[in-house]
Amino acid sequence: MYDIKSLGSKLKTIETSAPEATKAFWAFDKAAMAPGAIPVKYKELMAVAVAFTTQCPYCIQIHAGKAREAGATDHEIAEVVNVAAALRAGAAITHGTHAF
Repeated sequence: MYDIKSLGSKLKTIETSAPEATKAFWAFDKAAMAPGAIPVKYKELMAVAVAFTTQCPYCIQIHAGKAREAGATDHEIAEVVNVAAALRAGAAITHGTHAF
């Protein structure tokens, strides 16, 4: 199911079936990840953290690679793992209050 080798062809099916929306998405994605007030390395590290919390294997692989290309180290990625874990755990704790 999560074979990155088949991702491109499946994305092409989405693009062919909904070209305008897909084109708009890719333009938005490109703009969001472009250098700006936040450097690309930090944007990619944020993307990795979000990928861990959404548990998207494609996003983890793609953005971890891009983070490394932008200069991220093992130490930085390890800290991102812990930040993502802390946020997920914190959300469980704070949402747990709704049980009372």
